[in-house]
Parts: sequence; C-alpha cells; structure tokens
Amino acid sequence: MTRITDVQARTISVPLDNPTSFSNRRVLKRDYAVVRVTGDDGISGIGFCYGGNNAGALVTAAVRDLMKPVLVGEDTHRIEGLWQEMYQEGLLHGRTGSVMRAISILDVALWDRNARAANLPLHRFLGASDDESVAAYASGGYYLEGKTPAKLAEEMIGYVDQGFRAVKMKVGREDLAAEEARLAAVREAIGDDVLLMMDANNAWRDLPSALAFMRMAEPYAPYWIEEPFSPDDIDNHRRLAERTPVPVATGEIEAGRWRFKELLEKEAAMVLQTDAAVCGGITEFRRIAATAASFGVEICPHWFHDLHVHLVGSTPNAPYVEFFADDQVLNFRKLIDTQLTFADGRLMLPTAPGLGFGFDEAVLERYAIDAWS
Repeated sequence: MTRITDVQARTISVPLDNPTSFSNRRVLKRDYAVVRVTGDDGISGIGFCYGGNNAGALVTAAVRDLMKPVLVGEDTHRIEGLWQEMYQEGLLHGRTGSVMRAISILDVALWDRNARAANLPLHRFLGASDDESVAAYASGGYYLEGKTPAKLAEEMIGYVDQGFRAVKMKVGREDLAAEEARLAAVREAIGDDVLLMMDANNAWRDLPSALAFMRMAEPYAPYWIEEPFSPDDIDNHRRLAERTPVPVATGEIEAGRWRFKELLEKEAAMVLQTDAAVCGGITEFRRIAATAASFGVEICPHWFHDLHVHLVGSTPNAPYVEFFADDQVLNFRKLIDTQLTFADGRLMLPTAPGLGFGFDEAVLERYAIDAWS
C-alpha cells in the first residue's frame, strides 16, 4: 500500500499577450491552480485547473485548507473513497466552483500519480479505447480588435491546412449581419466538408434572440451551437434544442454527475462538454461519460487538451478533443515541459507514464503569485 505523504499547491497568473474577447466578456490574464501529490514511494502526480480571470487563489486555498488534511496519510489507490470524502468535506463551502475544482485537480493528480507508478500512460491505465491517436477539432475564432471576417477565415483555413477536419469559432458578440458575415466567410474558406462548431459563451438571455441567430446560422451547416445560454438556464437549452436542427452542446463549467443527469433527462444537449478539471476530476468524468453513453449522447470535453487527450482515448463515446494550436488563448501551454503532437487532424496519444508531461518549474516561478505549500 502506498500512502500520500504530501499535497502541495500554488497559484499561477499568466497574462495574455493579446487581450481576447468572447460574446460578453474580455480576458486579460488567466489564473491557474496547480497541485502536486506525492506518495511514500517517492512518485508524484500533478493536477491543474483554470481558476478564472481573477482570484484563482480561491482554488489553491480550497486545496490547502479543506482537502489536504483529507488526503495526507491515505492510500493513493483509494480514489473512489477519497473522492467521496473530499466531496463531503466541501459540502458547506460549495458543491461547484472553486471547491469542486480543487477536488477535480487533486483527483487528476492521484490518477496521474498512480499511472506513473504503474509505468503506464494515463489513457492505458484508465483502459484505452483508442490505440495511437484521437480526433481533434481546432478551437479558435476569438474576437480580437481589428479581426475582420476575412482575417477570421484566414485563421480557420490555416487550421484546415494543418490537417484538421473540424474547427470552432466564437459567435454571439456582434449583430446578426456582422455575425453572418463572419460565418459566411469561414464556411466559404473551409468548404463544405469541414465541420464548423460555434461557441456562444452564454451570449443570449432569451429564446427569441437565440432562435433569430440560429435561423440565420442554419444555412451554414454548423455542427453544434455551444453554450447558447447561462449554464443554469437548462430549460432554455431544452427549448432551443427542440426548435433547431443544430445540436446543442453545453456543460463545460458544470460540476457533478447530478447536473449532467438533468441535462440528459431534459434533452437539453446532444453533446456534453464535460471538463475533468471542473466537473469533479477523472473519477466524476468517467461516471458522467458512462451515464451519457446510456442516453446515446457524446462527450466532447472542454479545454486542457493535454489532459483530455487521455480521457477521449479511453472513453468510447468521446469522439473529439478540443485542441488549441498555440499558447495565445490556452496559455497554460507555457507552463508545461512537453507539448502534444498532431498529424492529419489527430492528436498522438502520449506514450510516457501518467499524463506524459510535467510542469516547467522555471516558468511556474516566473508567473507564480505564491509558493508551493
């Protein structure tokens, strides 16, 4: 039996080189919470999450003050039991948000640690469904100052030229005419055979506004519309799903299997975008994916491709990894020592033990706002 001897965490704040906009907000920097869990065999695992534009230290505090006392001295392989104990410990402080993100990244670190101890890549330790590679879509199309429809189309065709057969762009910030100009430019550039996902980032507050957008967008054959409403507005997700042939996708900031069960039972989404660094970790991700499979629903996880490549590679109903080709939006890429490789629109599954990468300690030090503790 291997016992947990130490749990360490710190907060990293990385500014964006170029301020980036979504449908309803602007991002200048990203805060990340990172953790390291060590066993008495000397082997450590790592976990990480996006802690928001500000106050990412809330996640770090939840790790140190709430969850560390639960874990130290426990068996590293008792993951299901430790998950339940961490969840119980955090009940009064929040069953979602920063507390669940703390549980998530500690759960990831435990799985990573145990896979490293077994000398297996994480996707194989979990039970691989894919052998060498998994399909990915290139995620981008953000709103930047001076970014015309032509420049947006140039970005999207650049991903296609790299071999990606599916791309995603942001929508919902401009008026309908401007949004149609963006969609038309992209569809013309990438052709009819490339999948085009649309991400609204909670753009609309009412069904008529969303429907007006979808009626405009439907002729451009989008593969899905992502996060059309607030994540709490599940009923409007359902109403929209009933009224458009375009699949509704959501769930990137949902936490816990119970909320995903509600989405499934209400038929509010045909694609779940469960994020293992948000929903409760790898342990909870697997529960959610299994439940979705029984509904015939697919999982296309959000964000952190370095983590989710392993989960897509071990989940039969997970067809795509969301991939960020550079470090301008997902600037977490700057913090790690190994990047994924890709070819023909597919990400190569790592062959090194565990997650297959580590933190670049020198870069962590450059952006850290506190020390490991």
